[in-house]
Amino acid sequence: MGQCYGKNSVIRDDDNLVPTTTTAATNYPQSPLPSSAAPAAGQYYGSSTSATSPWHSSPYHPQGGGTNNSPLPGGVSPSPARSSSSKTTPRRFFRRPFPPPSPAKHIKASLLKRHGRQPPARQNSIPEEDGGAAEAEQQQQQQQHARLDKSFGYNKNFGAKYELGKEVGRGHFGHTCSAKVKKGDLKGQQVAVKIISKSKMTTPISIEDVRREVKILKCLSGHTNLVKFYDACEDFNNVYVIMELCEGGELLERILSRGGRYTEEDAKAIILQILGVVAFCHLQGVVHRDLKPENFLFTTKDDDAPMKLIDFGLSDFVRPDERLNDIVGSAFYVAPEVLHRSYTLEADIWSIGVITFILLCGSRPFWARTESGIFRAVLRADPNFDDSPWPDVSPEAKDFVKRLLNKDHRKRMTAAQALTHPWLRDEISIVPLDILIYKLVKSFFRATPLKRAALKCLSKALTEDELVYLRIQFQLLEPNKDGRISLDNFRVALARNATDAMKESRVPEILKSVSHLLVSKSICNCLRNLSGSFRSQQWTCVMCLAFFCSQEKLYLVQFIPVPNFHFPNETPSKNISDFQNLLSVD
Repeated sequence: MGQCYGKNSVIRDDDNLVPTTTTAATNYPQSPLPSSAAPAAGQYYGSSTSATSPWHSSPYHPQGGGTNNSPLPGGVSPSPARSSSSKTTPRRFFRRPFPPPSPAKHIKASLLKRHGRQPPARQNSIPEEDGGAAEAEQQQQQQQHARLDKSFGYNKNFGAKYELGKEVGRGHFGHTCSAKVKKGDLKGQQVAVKIISKSKMTTPISIEDVRREVKILKCLSGHTNLVKFYDACEDFNNVYVIMELCEGGELLERILSRGGRYTEEDAKAIILQILGVVAFCHLQGVVHRDLKPENFLFTTKDDDAPMKLIDFGLSDFVRPDERLNDIVGSAFYVAPEVLHRSYTLEADIWSIGVITFILLCGSRPFWARTESGIFRAVLRADPNFDDSPWPDVSPEAKDFVKRLLNKDHRKRMTAAQALTHPWLRDEISIVPLDILIYKLVKSFFRATPLKRAALKCLSKALTEDELVYLRIQFQLLEPNKDGRISLDNFRVALARNATDAMKESRVPEILKSVSHLLVSKSICNCLRNLSGSFRSQQWTCVMCLAFFCSQEKLYLVQFIPVPNFHFPNETPSKNISDFQNLLSVD
């Protein structure tokens, strides 16, 4: 009573036959009930108001007859949940638990928020009571977009200096065309012009992205494997970024033209160029965040043409101790820590590992039919090194890829470390200074005495392969004639490689933190010596100002007497010079 008659049918669910029930609202002659109980055409079972009906206590069906107060159409029974005799609401049981939440959901929401795009509205959505609320909100957003400052301060004479040609590429945030320079130092040369429409800059974040892209290109321009930046212009509708024109095509096109993979020797030449430019960017405090074969262009059609890194639209400055939380990048090349919203420079190393995997075997290490499936594979799956052609690949190449695709970012190699890997050691390459050295020195001085002693013991067990990287970095610091390095060596080495990008990312601040740690450690040692061997009734607690000289000796240059304080069993001192001599630390 109170339910429509249903018939059983069979559907296929994941290759399992599952019986279900489908409603038969019009085929009443098939009812198993007696003919006298069968309803008339167009009548539902729930319309009865007899005492045996479970709906007799419903507020919409009066007990003693009378007018039906139900707001539902005639013949339609209310929900069983409205019945006082019903103890529970009918539930639906699933054969298996709900699937895990999609990791792509928050990533898509973050990208929509970043670029100001609203999710499409449902076509069959139920209209709200306040029909003008959505229109008012849309008008408010349009007014907010109109108030955005889209003036970048670039030159506004683009048409007078450049003549646009055909389109050579298209990306998510703009398209690139070739152009001919009409006047200036580059007159007659062909350049590439990236055109970014201001109409797509609908949020302050998207405007800041364009400013930052131009700033990064301007600061880093000059590296052999980084696209040259010439100029930036704007007009009322667009922003124009003028760069070097690379006519050799993308790295992805070269991979496909070779049948999908490179030989190990040819792959080494590609990886050396990628690691070199990425190591340079990381030393300057810039993380690219969108490394993929499409963003590496060859200058010419020659097989041995150099590559150039392009598209810094998603790049950002990052301080030495900072971790980013923006979810950006391409699905196949995104690192696991990016999906966890806590990453820094090592996210680019993961992308290089994916590119290397593709170069050596011709397939992606993580693949699925959907973007959400790709993210799940990145988070949970491991690359397959058993299928062909990996059995024919050298063990050094496999180890190289595995150390780049380590899900633990702390165990992943840096770009400078990768250049000293045994797989690439025979190649002629320049290993740059690694900012990791500065971080390790800072970590060493922050460690406890027990941990520092343990690290000194472990350092004696380093292999020859691990010592290659440390020797190169030690030589880059240019030690003194006595074979030692000081804080000044770190400072000079960093200044030698500095650009304007390093100032934006505040990389030199790590030197300040290291110097403070050295001062505090030496001061503690001074106080320990003071309390153990030097007792003075007049100069007991000291220290106001301290500094390091080039020989890394600490001198206390100001003394503060503290009355009414004394060490037990104190021994008077003769003069201040004895005190100064004692507190000088080699």
